[in-house]
Amino acid sequence: MKPNVTLAETMTPNGARMTLVEHDGSFCIRVNGQQLMHSKVTTSEIKLGTLGCERHSAEDLQPKVLIGGLGLGFTLKSVLQTAGPTATVHVVELFPEIVEWNRTFMAGLNGDALKDERVKVLTEDVRSVISRSVQTPYDVIALDIDNNTTAMVKVENHLLYKKGGVQQIWEALRPGGRAAIWFATADVAIERLLKKVGFNVQAIPAKLCGSSKRETYMIYVADKPLAAAMETK
Repeated sequence: MKPNVTLAETMTPNGARMTLVEHDGSFCIRVNGQQLMHSKVTTSEIKLGTLGCERHSAEDLQPKVLIGGLGLGFTLKSVLQTAGPTATVHVVELFPEIVEWNRTFMAGLNGDALKDERVKVLTEDVRSVISRSVQTPYDVIALDIDNNTTAMVKVENHLLYKKGGVQQIWEALRPGGRAAIWFATADVAIERLLKKVGFNVQAIPAKLCGSSKRETYMIYVADKPLAAAMETK
């Protein structure tokens, strides 16, 4: 049996140990020994990118896309495949180490997606990017940064799932734009808030992997109407 090999590690701001582990050609990022993401379990991450960009894939639309959370790069790869050759894609990743691991150890995993000329990487908090994007809004915002509104990678992320945070997502989208949010479980709180702000919302189940019988995860697809006003309803 081939061993697990720890390729790199770092400490998160809250003191957790984050490691990149390779086993027989597969990669896993763990936090304090617990699996956070795995390169063999990517169906929902790919679906997030596809659902986010499917309405903005025409070449003449030149969509502007924000991805919150680089992870292992599968959502980015899906966005690049769906959004088309004229897209602009901003990838926001809180941990610079994850960006570096994608560029080095995992460069071949998703075809060096970070080298694509359409891609710009922002190593910062996605909440900051969303809050300053009112004047230069996006067509698509795809978020994969937390398991749900209570299980968060960063404590301060709870502000994103309050009314003010959801309002900022609304304002950071052009009319007709779409937000797609990945959660590990169904979350009625975020669905309720998205609707309250004015989004048309679909809760779309997603599988753990292609062979799974159950749809474990949930992707909330929130469409901003073309005639949307910029104030909260």
